[in-house]
This record gives sequence, structure tokens and C-alpha cells, in this order.
Amino acid sequence: MKSTLFNSFFSLLFLCLFYFSTSLMSQAQTHNFATFNIRYANNNDVGNLWENRLPEVSKLIQFHQIEIVGIQEGLHDQVVGLSNSLGYSFIGVGRDDGTEKGEYAAILYNQDNFKLLDSGTFWLSPTPEKPSKGWDAALNRICTWGKFQDREGVTFFIFNIHYDHIGQQAREESSKLVMNQVAKLNPEGAPAIMMGDFNVTPDNPAYTTITSNPAWKDSRLISKIPSYGPKGTFTGFDWERMPDGIIDHVFVYGPIEVIRHGILSDNYGKKYPSDHFPVLVELDFK
Repeated sequence: MKSTLFNSFFSLLFLCLFYFSTSLMSQAQTHNFATFNIRYANNNDVGNLWENRLPEVSKLIQFHQIEIVGIQEGLHDQVVGLSNSLGYSFIGVGRDDGTEKGEYAAILYNQDNFKLLDSGTFWLSPTPEKPSKGWDAALNRICTWGKFQDREGVTFFIFNIHYDHIGQQAREESSKLVMNQVAKLNPEGAPAIMMGDFNVTPDNPAYTTITSNPAWKDSRLISKIPSYGPKGTFTGFDWERMPDGIIDHVFVYGPIEVIRHGILSDNYGKKYPSDHFPVLVELDFK
């Protein structure tokens, strides 16, 4: 009798463990992505020089286990240095000449977790195929994109942008252009993430041009866990006050569930790694 009960107990335990393990295996893997304006290497940033910030930017990305990060403002040496520090691959070009000159809107990714299928860069202007300045913009602005596949075989797109900080028309036209370009590059409607420094708050027409399309959602507003962190993203390295305007955004398209959204105010000795806070999202491709 005892032997029968003993065997029944372990049979039940085995079934429970088997069910639990297969249940865990059946759950889709989530991914941590982020947008992060890392501030270009400016020798006038006394106290916040890139050589001092680089290890802090790298440690932040590693600590939060960010697998893909879209950065803005990085110059060539910054992009290469951060890529080497993380051990990540990157895609992107300099906005001034389409090779290495000027700021990048680079995408850095953990090549152990993702396979790059395709990539490119277009300019936010009426001539997106070549280095150019659009409308009333003060500077050349770009979008770098990548088509990736994760370990579970899910194909998705990342679009990383940096809108102009001066020209309102340029920002509005940039939103229209990006939406058109995304549709051309992703005709099959694969999951897509559009991230970056948009230089506009949610009340701006350049923002609402995106959200007026019902297929696109601001990840901050649909996060299952309410958005965490400060109410703004641009700090200017100012430790004495918290920002109150969100200009760095992550939008999602397609069968994507947003688990978490957070504006990360990590610091080191009352110093910020950049003059922008990174924005992190945890996503589940449903």
C-alpha cells in the first residue's frame, strides 16, 4: 500500500513538473529595447565629457539587459566605442555624408540574440535617398532601420530616428515621410518599433500624425505595467530639476504587447550618463 502511494505521489509530482516546465517553454520570450540620445562628444561639456560617460552608458545598457538600443547624436568614434564596450554589432551611417561624417542614428544590437536580415538609412527630406536637409530643418536628419529575426523566428523592424530641433514643418513632414517609408519597407505588416528623439511632446502635430494612425501606438500609453520614471526625458545634464516634457518616444505596430515602459533616471554620483534619459520598453511579440 505504501509503495503504491509512494509511486502515485511521484507520478503526480513528475506530471506537475512536466506541465510547469512545458508551460514556461511555451511562453514567448520578451525583449528589452530602448531609445537613448547619448549626446555627441562635445569638448565643452566640462564635467560630462564622453570619455567619462561612455562606461556609464555601457553599464546602464548592460544592467537593464537592453538587447537593442537605438541611439541618437553619436559620432562615429562614439558608436564604435560603445559597440566595442557592449560587444554589440551596429548599423547606421553619419548623416552628413552617408558614411562616417556627422551624427548617427545607429542601432546597436546583441548579435547573439538577433539575426540582421536587412538594413538601411534614409534622410528626413524630400530627397530621402541621399544626404540632405529637409524643409525648415536646421540640420540633416536621418532614420536608420533594421529588419531582424529573433531566436524564435519572429521577424520585426526597428526604425530609429532623430527629428530636427528647430523646424516645426520639418518635424511634421518627417512624420509623414517616415510613415510612408515604413509602409514601403514593411509591406507584409511585420511587427515594427519606431523609436528615437522626436524633439516633440505628445501635443505636437508631428506626434499626433503618428498616433492618428490606429495601427501605431505609443508604448507608454499601452504598457501593461503603468509607465515608470520621470515625466520628461531631456535633462540638459541638470541635476537640480527633473524634466517635464517627453520628447523621446517608442511607438509599436502590429502584434506586440508592451509589458513595461520606463524612463530611466540612472545616475552616477549626481551625474547623468547623457543629457537625455533613455526610454526602455519590454515587448512580447504575440
